[in-house]
Amino acid sequence: MTQDASDSVSRRRFVQTATAAGVVGAAGCASTQTGGSGGGGGDTGPLTADGSSTVYPITNGAAALWNGNPPAADEEYWGPGQYDIDTDQNLADYFAGQYGFEATGERSTPPFLVNVALSHSGTGVEAVQKGRVDIGDSSAPVSAELPEAEQSTLDSFVDHVVGVDGQPIVVSREVYDGGVTGLTGDELRAIYKKEITNWSEVGGPDKEIQAIGRAEGSGTDTSFRSNLYGSPDASISPDVRKGQNQQVKTLVSNTDNAIAYIALAFVEEDGAVPPISLELEGTVYEYGKNLGAKGYPLSRDLHCYTWEDTSNKEAAFINMILTDFGQEKFVASNNYFKLPQSRREEERAKLPDQS
Repeated sequence: MTQDASDSVSRRRFVQTATAAGVVGAAGCASTQTGGSGGGGGDTGPLTADGSSTVYPITNGAAALWNGNPPAADEEYWGPGQYDIDTDQNLADYFAGQYGFEATGERSTPPFLVNVALSHSGTGVEAVQKGRVDIGDSSAPVSAELPEAEQSTLDSFVDHVVGVDGQPIVVSREVYDGGVTGLTGDELRAIYKKEITNWSEVGGPDKEIQAIGRAEGSGTDTSFRSNLYGSPDASISPDVRKGQNQQVKTLVSNTDNAIAYIALAFVEEDGAVPPISLELEGTVYEYGKNLGAKGYPLSRDLHCYTWEDTSNKEAAFINMILTDFGQEKFVASNNYFKLPQSRREEERAKLPDQS
């Protein structure tokens, strides 16, 4: 809900205030600041996020720099002049100030803290709905994560797309070196349906295939089934499921017969988690070339969901990610695809007016 000067207290505002009492007190941060229009500076409790391990590198990286509040002269972390931003303020001071929060002028002391937790897309959007966090990180649309939800509930979410993931297919290094550097869509579908069970059937070594899937409820899994099989509820038969991209990467690294679908940020092109090409409808999609093409069906938007409009606090943080600076620092640096300028402007239009 957009913050204003009224006396009404939303469910989420209550949660924020309760949380702030402990966190801000422990941090020794003042909570009596007043801000500009929209009353943004009146709430200096922490901004909270939870959800997708795919989106986590973006929001967690953004939170780390936000909380560090580096000065403008620190070109390694901020240096606004490099991005045609005209300010001499510290990083969080600048972006928070656009929504009415007072600057602290102190490194490591932002106008408000940002705390990002790690779980799953479904967990993140449910946490937003129930008022436990402000932002729900999700690598799948909320309609896919909450298929039983009423339309009125889905309409209460505000979808902020912050980047795009190409979702490559990866295999164990031994499989790649053994000759499997690419698959067709039909072969990939058959592997996860247990119709192909040995790498020798697709030109690789004589090894049983270990098909790794993401946990049900993960946005990566939902997107994989929806995009490859045509339905988020499609039945597949992975040998093992893992809850997070980090866990999938570790398992592929430690085995010699695995295949997995994973977020771009976790690929090791020359290491233990090499990506393979995927041929779909006559087009070969390859890592580093065209995984971001509109025709690649395994690409998906990366979302930061808010509930019932977007507060000034949420807007300040999300707006930072949508700038040239944020897209380069938090999206491209994690091997995700930046949003084109026209789309970034569409996403900014969902934010409340800046003060």
